Amino acid sequence: MRRNTKSTEVSYGDGSFTFGDFSTETLTFRRTRVARVALGCGHDNEGLFVGAAGLLGLGRGGLSFPVQTGRRFNQKFSYCLVDRSASAKPSSIVFGDAAVSRTAQFTPLLKNPKLDTFYYVELLGISVGGAPVRGLSASLFRLDAAGNGGVIVDSGTSVTRLTRPAYIALRDAFRVGASHLKRAPEFSLFDTCFDLSGLTEVKVPTVVLHFRGADVSLPATNYLIPVDNSGSFCFAFAGTMSGLSIVGNIQQQGFRVVYDLAGSRVGFAPRGCS
Repeated sequence: MRRNTKSTEVSYGDGSFTFGDFSTETLTFRRTRVARVALGCGHDNEGLFVGAAGLLGLGRGGLSFPVQTGRRFNQKFSYCLVDRSASAKPSSIVFGDAAVSRTAQFTPLLKNPKLDTFYYVELLGISVGGAPVRGLSASLFRLDAAGNGGVIVDSGTSVTRLTRPAYIALRDAFRVGASHLKRAPEFSLFDTCFDLSGLTEVKVPTVVLHFRGADVSLPATNYLIPVDNSGSFCFAFAGTMSGLSIVGNIQQQGFRVVYDLAGSRVGFAPRGCS
């Protein structure tokens, strides 16, 4: 690392922070070398890093890795996140033209001039059990002219969070479709849980996210997740009092999520980790 370092401090929405040196370095990925990448070397890392060796910024901000290396990798990257509790395979990330999956459905990226670091998309609605959720309209997810509201795709957020009215409508529709299942107590931020102990096969309502130009059908494992070792599973969505909705990484598991920044679009390819 170069000697002309500067101090840096970065904090995150969950309260985690890192303090250390800020400098540039040449990074090597197999046979590809990328010079003068700005990065931080943290000396005091506190919060929810859980022993991680580092953090790769994938947002739209000027210091994120995709933005810094955009010319080298044609402004394209993708990742596929495996279920870390059920898979021995590693997650993967690809940069460059090879990152774009042929089977991906794409939705346009939106721009928020007030907050340019997030990947905003247009969510038109959600279906449960093959039917559109009543009371859940596109207006609940609209990004207004002042930069408020909207929906972002975020690999750093675990659980998808929807504005409170949208979440209540989705939750109630799912509860109706899963009324044949035995309920279990609430768990942490999850208010819709089920006791599936002793069952070898379970039928649950389908959940489809309807983005503009892309209908993303979620596997059941992406929205009904185990929360203990006794057979309790919870509906893995949550509400938020904020106007901003977030598509989190639990719902992204198993999809190759393609960020084609040159084309200003985000794509979702099912079964993308193979």
